[in-house]
Amino acid sequence: MEKRRKGYWRRVLAFVSCMIFVMTGGTFVRAAETHGEEKNSTNLQLYAQSAVLMDADSGRILFGKNENEQMPMASTTKIMTCILALENGSMEDVVTVSAYAAGQPKVHLGMREGQQFKLGDLLYSLMLESHNDSAVAIAEHIGGSVEGFAKLMNRKAKDIGCFDTFFVTPNGLDAVVTDSAGNTRIHSTTARDLARIMKYCITESEKKEEFLEITRTQSHFFTDEERQGSYSCNNHNAFLTMMDGALSGKTGFTNNAGYCYVGALRRDGKTFIVALLACGWPNNRSYKWSDTRKLMTYGLENYEYKNVYEPVSLKPLPVEDGIPESGNPYEEAYVALSVEEKGKEWNLLLKEGEGVERKIHLPAELKAPVEEGGVAGSVKYYLNGDLIRECPIIIEENVEKRNFRWILQYILKQYAL
Repeated sequence: MEKRRKGYWRRVLAFVSCMIFVMTGGTFVRAAETHGEEKNSTNLQLYAQSAVLMDADSGRILFGKNENEQMPMASTTKIMTCILALENGSMEDVVTVSAYAAGQPKVHLGMREGQQFKLGDLLYSLMLESHNDSAVAIAEHIGGSVEGFAKLMNRKAKDIGCFDTFFVTPNGLDAVVTDSAGNTRIHSTTARDLARIMKYCITESEKKEEFLEITRTQSHFFTDEERQGSYSCNNHNAFLTMMDGALSGKTGFTNNAGYCYVGALRRDGKTFIVALLACGWPNNRSYKWSDTRKLMTYGLENYEYKNVYEPVSLKPLPVEDGIPESGNPYEEAYVALSVEEKGKEWNLLLKEGEGVERKIHLPAELKAPVEEGGVAGSVKYYLNGDLIRECPIIIEENVEKRNFRWILQYILKQYAL
């Protein structure tokens, strides 16, 4: 193709030159022609039917067991309830208790219809004692109703990339609904999505510090607004004292879900999230703690941060039918390229034997005209076959398209010289 293209322009040049030569009766000297130079391969025996170990910084799944299977998640639901309340309300909001909220089953705070509480106090009740009535009171205050709040929960789940999650209740009690299309939906998530929600709560939300403060508190004492009742809440997340660096977490249990847990740990600059679903039924409530410890220990012992940044050097790319910088029609046009990189240091949590594969995606040539700032291709980085980063390759300069008029102007200029 390149030879044919050069031949075409040579024929055009020769024809125009001959015409000028004949018309002027003069002589013409032609310018000299020049040429441009496996994530689940680890044998970890777990009690949980579904489990995930996630790198909280990158969101990468370091270990998964049935991680995409939708299952009930019980009171681990409440991490979403808490973060939505923090983002859409104020800790000083006054919440009035409805009859429906007051009628929620155990575990409950024991609130009465008409009582009023600070939203902040109810969030401690929600996350430390896992009170079901507090969850409903919060949901009604923020969303107008349980159904309205569930819509907020489902919208947030999709916004952060959790497409296998469906919320019905703010407290995680087993629930089933039939949608407008007649489909039956259960209150459920996946271990992957549950870990993703926790990642959002502790690393991405503008209210992450408030979320961490609440979930790490060991005890909280408060009264209702009329000071007619006093309440004390104690944190039931045993993981907080189980491992150094334990950051946050939430337990859960229902008859359908079994014991569930989602928790986070930060140590030695590494942050891990563990999500467990269906991790035993009574009397196996301790299984979730052994599974959590096993997964967190695996992450701490096998993964270290490595700087995988390497500069990318790209040769200029030929531009078909482009006007070369020299202005010589016998030369081929080229355009300079650069990679829009995201910093000169890129640390990834990797285990021994893991490495990043880099692939440069560029066409053999571009077609004129091309504009400065345009995207010519991309540099893609893969880890274990999964795309983990993509950087655009940027065109550094304009290259106009050659045409008959430009050829004619070039010949006239050379003839004048």
